[in-house]
Amino acid sequence: MPDRLSAVDASFLYLEDYTTPMHVGGVAVFRRPRSDFDYESLLSLIDRRLGLVPRYRQRVMEVPGSLARPVWVDDQDFDLTYHVRRSALPKPGNDDQLHDLVARLMSRKLDHTRPLWELYLVEGLSKNRVAIITKTHQAMIDGIGAIEIGQVIFDVKRNREMEDVDALWMPRPAPTVAQLLVEAATDAVQRPGEVVENVRAAMVDASATVQKVTRALGGVASAVRAALVPAPSGPLNAPTSTQRRFAVAKAKLDDLRSVRQAHGSTVNDVVLAVVAGALRNWLLSRGEVVTPSTTLRAMVPVSVRSDDAEADATYQDTASLPVGTPGNQVSAYLVDLPVGEGNPTMRLHQVSHAMRAHAESGQSVAADTLVKVGGSAPPTLHALGARVANEFSDRLFNVLVTNVPGPQVPLYAAGARMMEMFPVVPLAKNQSLSVGVTSYNGAVYFGLNADRDAMPDVGVLAAMIGEAVDEMIGTVDA
Repeated sequence: MPDRLSAVDASFLYLEDYTTPMHVGGVAVFRRPRSDFDYESLLSLIDRRLGLVPRYRQRVMEVPGSLARPVWVDDQDFDLTYHVRRSALPKPGNDDQLHDLVARLMSRKLDHTRPLWELYLVEGLSKNRVAIITKTHQAMIDGIGAIEIGQVIFDVKRNREMEDVDALWMPRPAPTVAQLLVEAATDAVQRPGEVVENVRAAMVDASATVQKVTRALGGVASAVRAALVPAPSGPLNAPTSTQRRFAVAKAKLDDLRSVRQAHGSTVNDVVLAVVAGALRNWLLSRGEVVTPSTTLRAMVPVSVRSDDAEADATYQDTASLPVGTPGNQVSAYLVDLPVGEGNPTMRLHQVSHAMRAHAESGQSVAADTLVKVGGSAPPTLHALGARVANEFSDRLFNVLVTNVPGPQVPLYAAGARMMEMFPVVPLAKNQSLSVGVTSYNGAVYFGLNADRDAMPDVGVLAAMIGEAVDEMIGTVDA
């Protein structure tokens, strides 16, 4: 019997359209080694290790009449060269050209008739660099412990040797229509309510979704009811177009840790205060009205290891962990960022207070409950935030800020050392900006995915993140 998509994963497929593709992505920049790093070597590496991620050879198969959720089946015509692609910038390609390419690639939906992932090797970058851009549909990442393609190709050693995995893979025959209907009937007998829910979900019945949310939130404490107050209106919740812009910012992890130590906060608090400061200056640059009481609401999913009691759990050293091991505890907060506060120290203290208040009062259940509307726990941290954003970005929050710790040791792919890694978090309906944050090898990387029409100045905001970091560092000795 083939694997059936979970309710959450199926919802990603049902809600997707050309303005809101439901894939998460990443951009990794490498220094090309002396032994060279080309398309053939990357293709060979992925071919040898693809058996570690069997889902990457499977496609989605619909059940006739939407009587049950779709199933995963082996792709009988799987073509690795379709998924691993080659691109190039005109030499010497600069970072702005790379970011333009990322925006164009992320704007396009994945082909639902094939396995839902793509990987691009980008050559032609200046300073002897190459880049890898990944796109993975959120329906592929079906659990907090799921393995993603990047985890398979990255190594902690430059010349790590690895035996072939499932080199003689043969696809299993796809189920017939009759088999799908029999299995759907069996599920209907065991869970009769799912038939109606599946049909409604396939039709993207908005009223059913609202009823589902109402039931999920019913009886929750007053903290949840407070979270249902609409977020402030503003330029971050414009209608979503089909095209994107991408920009990046960087910071030193030690600098953020020094701010944390000076003010008794967490690194995650410092990151949010930096984002708040940058958004403040961005609003002012646009001529928006900013008063001392102005706020922007952020959805902030945070990944924390349950056995780590340090205040800086989100940015612990991960050298002792397997590469790509996610945290096993996920919390998600709705936080009003104090963009009206001009003093960076006060801004950080307000963010820290808000985060502590969430943790102490249990208000995090507001966001967590919304996340669980899909029927199961969040598959990954990025997917957690993105799923909530799909339906509620214009009601409950203005900007999504996902914050995922990465390994604090160098990583390699086919002998090439990874220098930088930037996350790309998808937008939802009426959402103009998502901010993905990832730490890696002593640095913190911000990836800003923005709507092309609503935010032509996302590069300005990225530069202001750097300025906000400097401003925050300045408070250490003040």
